[in-house]
Amino acid sequence: MVNYRGYYKLSEVEKWKLHYQIALNVIQNTLMKMVYHICPMCNYEWTANGEESGDADKAIIKDVNGVELKDGDTVTVVKDLKVKGSSNSIKQGTKVKGIRLVDPEDGHDIDCKIPGFGQIGLKSSVVKKVSK
Repeated sequence: MVNYRGYYKLSEVEKWKLHYQIALNVIQNTLMKMVYHICPMCNYEWTANGEESGDADKAIIKDVNGVELKDGDTVTVVKDLKVKGSSNSIKQGTKVKGIRLVDPEDGHDIDCKIPGFGQIGLKSSVVKKVSK
């Protein structure tokens, strides 16, 4: 049926069918792009083509010499560091074992435990990886 402007006039049922089909196509296209497989035991996620979902967005963190750092590495501090709220400072050459890489917060991209100071955040620009 055509109205006076030349457009087809749809009944209410036809309108709902059309809206439903459009919405279903949008949802299907969106879901096809976001297909993840999830392990029910450990909640590990990966995409349908085998890529890991968590590692794709992590940035590579390098030390002062340009060597790539990883979780659990041992590093040394390359210069004396003043610690806010403390009269002591972290001395050059202090060995730090078992670092943990985190998302940069104010430039501090390494979490570690330093003897005598406890848990502290460091910048990768002030550490050097120790070769084993």
